[in-house]
Amino acid sequence: MNAYVFTFCGTLCHALPSGALYLPDQNLLCVSDLHLGKSDRIARRSGVMLPPYEVIATLDKLAEDLAATDARQVICLGDSFDDLAAADSLDEAMRLRLTSLQAGRDWIWVEGNHDPGPVDLGGSHLAQVQIGPLTFRHIATQAQAEISGHYHPKFRLAGRSRPAFVLDRDRMILPAYGAYTGGLDCTQPVIRQHFGPTAHAILTGRKAIVVPLP
Repeated sequence: MNAYVFTFCGTLCHALPSGALYLPDQNLLCVSDLHLGKSDRIARRSGVMLPPYEVIATLDKLAEDLAATDARQVICLGDSFDDLAAADSLDEAMRLRLTSLQAGRDWIWVEGNHDPGPVDLGGSHLAQVQIGPLTFRHIATQAQAEISGHYHPKFRLAGRSRPAFVLDRDRMILPAYGAYTGGLDCTQPVIRQHFGPTAHAILTGRKAIVVPLP
């Protein structure tokens, strides 16, 4: 899978090139900020029409990661839908696709700032999740052993900006997983403030690679 393998707070982790985090000992796949239905939300609010392919592209990528890892637990780490109306407007084919991915898996939707309420798509809906020493929530705090999303971190290397995991020994922020999500350079103060001097980024792409965070 060309993953970057590391230990975070005593837990073995694989940072996948797709931007998903896999915990093999827990057989758990974690993804953040899918923003499903973003093209629908933009069309509703601004009238700008984007090609409506981000839902199937994101679910196809998720299906590939689930097939590669055979994860039995899935945590979607907030902002899984671009808003509640986007969740309600998923067409039947995409609902069935999502249901097929959920089948046989413990599926948890963590609440995000874009999707704070429950959606009628199966799984559990929680503000945050505790698994062993790790706390999974949408927006980073100053807590230890924390995994979050929200900021869509990116890192520029060789003239190209790539979605990236950002972490130090206390906390980790995942990249956005959705096909139509933008990003914020992880050296910006709003992200950098959460990390100590030993922080580093794991860049996504064909192969996950690690670089020190300035």
